[in-house]
Amino acid sequence: MIRVQREDFDVSAEMAALTGDNHAIGGVCVFVGVVREETGEEALSAMTLEHYPGMTEKELRRIEAEARERWQLEGCLIIHRYGRLEPGQQIVLVATASAHRHAAFEACQFLTDWLKTKAPFWKLEESGQGPRWVEAKDSDDAAATRWSRDDAAE
Repeated sequence: MIRVQREDFDVSAEMAALTGDNHAIGGVCVFVGVVREETGEEALSAMTLEHYPGMTEKELRRIEAEARERWQLEGCLIIHRYGRLEPGQQIVLVATASAHRHAAFEACQFLTDWLKTKAPFWKLEESGQGPRWVEAKDSDDAAATRWSRDDAAE
């Protein structure tokens, strides 16, 4: 399930909805991304996330479908917020459920790495230095490359 929304989310309620009464689930892995109060040496007052409705959801569905192709998942959830968020507020929830923990862990990490590098969101950080668009980080790209497939070039 994919949701792009302005509203906050309740992790416990989302986990209950994801797992329901599915007793085939043996492991659930959850990642919650939160706005930090600083980046580098600057204190942040807020971060604004922008996206293109329709295009963003399409890309998130593609990423989710790839995770389901790679791992046997009983459930998958991606919630990504947009709008102005302040330090401490939740940005993203990624949850994967599977019969075995290994698949849940790997799929969750895959989705999180790919969201960071492939999902069409743009981040504007606000600090005492003024607003600044966040650029891609080499470390995020490096993390995502471990999930590249040899057949991706075909």
